[in-house]
Amino acid sequence: MKKNGFMEGAIIATIAIIISKVLGVLYVIPFYKIIGEQGGALYGYAYNIYNIFLIISSAGIPLAISKITSEYETLKEYDKKNEMYRISKKIVYIFSLVAFLLCFLFAKPLAKVILGDLTGGNTIEDVSFVIRCISFALLVVPLLSIYRGYLQGHKYIEASSKSQVIEQIVRIFFILVGSYLCIKVFHLKITYAVGISVFSCAIGAIVAYIYLIIKTKKSNVVKNNKKSLSEEERKEVIKKIIGYCIPFIIINISNSIYNTTDMILIIRGLTNLGYSAKDVETISSIFTTWGSKLITIVKAFATGLTISLIPSIVSAYVKKDMDKANYYFNNSLKVLLFIITPLTIFLSIFAKEIWYIFYGQSYYGPIIFKYIILVAILDSAYIIFFSALQGLYKTKLVYICALSGITVNALLDLPLMYLFNRLGIYPYYGAITATVIGYIISLSIPIVSLYKNDGFRYNDTIKSLPKLIFSILIAIFMCVIYKNIMPQFNGFIGNMLYLGIIGLLTLTVYFLINKDTIIKLLKEKK
Repeated sequence: MKKNGFMEGAIIATIAIIISKVLGVLYVIPFYKIIGEQGGALYGYAYNIYNIFLIISSAGIPLAISKITSEYETLKEYDKKNEMYRISKKIVYIFSLVAFLLCFLFAKPLAKVILGDLTGGNTIEDVSFVIRCISFALLVVPLLSIYRGYLQGHKYIEASSKSQVIEQIVRIFFILVGSYLCIKVFHLKITYAVGISVFSCAIGAIVAYIYLIIKTKKSNVVKNNKKSLSEEERKEVIKKIIGYCIPFIIINISNSIYNTTDMILIIRGLTNLGYSAKDVETISSIFTTWGSKLITIVKAFATGLTISLIPSIVSAYVKKDMDKANYYFNNSLKVLLFIITPLTIFLSIFAKEIWYIFYGQSYYGPIIFKYIILVAILDSAYIIFFSALQGLYKTKLVYICALSGITVNALLDLPLMYLFNRLGIYPYYGAITATVIGYIISLSIPIVSLYKNDGFRYNDTIKSLPKLIFSILIAIFMCVIYKNIMPQFNGFIGNMLYLGIIGLLTLTVYFLINKDTIIKLLKEKK
């Protein structure tokens, strides 16, 4: 294996994640037909709870381990790096077991929290069953994260990225085959099909785990210490592991709490507003499962950038090269602006056609998706900003930003839903707006702090904005014109061709306008 530079690593990670996410989006076409909207809601309930436990036990681990590894590697403190690797594995073994037991044993109380007073759809028993099924993944995924983080910290991005694709392929295979056999062959309840589907997380993780063990041994990055560490040095390593993991966990769990809070409060709010159980679960499934699946492709760019950004920005910070750290951060911002922003706008404009391609006709789907896909811009910025803060050792600021955004979102969810309903606007738009306000508050604080306290300058990014705004307006104008003059094709293939033609024409013009900027972004600064 060879090490990867910042943009090379970002490109590799992003491509792998996009492949993984595209697979994750494509499989929902047959999966949706197998389990339907009620099954999708059930799948979303389990997955949101699993995400919280996963984050507590491991979600911060890859980036935290990557950060510590990069730091020790830069300082040439190899014995501490090796000791950190061994200790972190022991810590994760314990957290994995505890997270599994909590999720498995308290599945029923968790199901009651999710459903509240909702009746007529999935039952408490259904939800608790699928939560128990997915809890087994907590025994494997945290261990997998150790290997990913360690390789990423050495800038071996390729192996870590390939493991994600392998994990996704295996998981999807078992989801589709298992749910199909369950419903179409054995004619069992949807609950069992969803149970098999969420259990596939554990199977995919096991295969990826075996792959990374082999790659880690071949890379020879794990070595025995040449000398034993003193007790003080061991304590320092343990303190660093815990101190670095917690902020990354906060970053990830705050993101998940946004989704889980919205899920619970939307169910409560719509029930209070008189929506039927069927409509409530349909809307909930769009937020938690079907809509979020499509959004993951957009967020893949931010996740890929983060994987490469962390070791690069840590290395620059340790060397006191703040100019380079500022360069990496601005490059990430420009990728967000020039790639993620136009992509989300395009998806929003053609929300109806995109929803039809994946899920068929739906009343609520396109209405909700056209708004929540735009939130992906802020969601992606949230991932990039908070990862940069952690790379710059701004732990306290991470806590302040995350807590501020989550609190505002939770406080505004129900009031905005009721206000929007009174104004004749879809009440679930109120919940999305609460999330937008929460994200804006979370992002505003670090922008100002990095500028005032760390000398970060955004001049290069700001200078690129006029061209960006002009090109996006041109792209929007083209999309609107095409949408009105081009004949609408019918069916799955027809909508694919319709979107493909418009997308290709719009993308070509957009790329030609921003050609120099995009090519410059892909070049590595030496």
